[in-house]
Amino acid sequence: MKLGLGLIQTAFSARPGFDLDVVRQAEALGFHSVWAAEAYGCDAVTSATWLAAHTRTIHVGTAIMQIPARSPAAAAMTAIGLDALSAGRFILGLGSSGPQVAEGWHGVNYDKPLLRTREYVDIVRKILARREPLRYEGYHYQLPLTGPNTTGAGKPLKSVAHGNPDQPIFLASISPGGLRLAAEVADGVLLSFIDPTDTANIVDRHLAEGFAAAGARCTREDFTVSTFVNVIVHDDVSEVQAMMKPNLARQLGGMGSRGKNFYAEFARRMGYADAVEQIQSLYLAGEKTKAADAVPPDLIDRTNLIGPPGRIRERLADWKAAERRGSLDMMLLTTPQPEALTLMAEELL
Repeated sequence: MKLGLGLIQTAFSARPGFDLDVVRQAEALGFHSVWAAEAYGCDAVTSATWLAAHTRTIHVGTAIMQIPARSPAAAAMTAIGLDALSAGRFILGLGSSGPQVAEGWHGVNYDKPLLRTREYVDIVRKILARREPLRYEGYHYQLPLTGPNTTGAGKPLKSVAHGNPDQPIFLASISPGGLRLAAEVADGVLLSFIDPTDTANIVDRHLAEGFAAAGARCTREDFTVSTFVNVIVHDDVSEVQAMMKPNLARQLGGMGSRGKNFYAEFARRMGYADAVEQIQSLYLAGEKTKAADAVPPDLIDRTNLIGPPGRIRERLADWKAAERRGSLDMMLLTTPQPEALTLMAEELL
């Protein structure tokens, strides 16, 4: 099992930042990668650049760079720069975000997001390959751009910098269509959370459909399935669950509308439809505390590793089993605790 360090908290912190000592500890322990996030606050690229500058061997990924925030060419340019400056350690993590952020924050329509993602990845790969000047005729992207309100001076261009044509690209996907697309066009998938004992119908079969698509980039053997996992060492499990409930309530209730919330849809497929309905109703009505109280403790426990060291070691058996049956390759740990990193490295690396 590969281990990564997920710095998701940088996306929501009132004062963005992270503990470089924890990052360096993960690097020393042999972690595969460290990941920087963005939502509608600090951006992931600045954080990833800082991380790459202060590390030497660990891979640095973006989880994620939002597709509505940048043109495909801007994403490719970022990948070229960060891959070169990090000596080949950069992983380009992309995601479509959601309609509230895309249209409310970036001013970009959320029409056909899976098609936008497909076109976006295709253009990035064309830029990195440098086989010919860039031309593209898609639904979302036309390059060079012509038509009304253009100068007509646009011309096909080829990157003046030589990027990595094999640049790893991961997609953040948890919807069935998104999982199929990730398996078809990307090198890995970034899952928000999973129950390691229940992946067959929720994740695995959708990925398998993507691998089976004509022209799929990868097979299961050279694709990376990764998921974020909170790991908190603490004697009182219920106390940790109480601390984690507000964040999960925000994901299920507030990170999207009632009609389009990918986290809520994923939890419904896990069997929590009634709880999700209650959480959404409360959260969207401004009752955030009550929404947090409505989060099922077992949802937190199924998707994270919390409690005393012995309990975490015992429950790791489910995650190891997921790896053995080919459902999981990498756990991206979100934790501020050095002891949690050491515990997980001792058990898995």
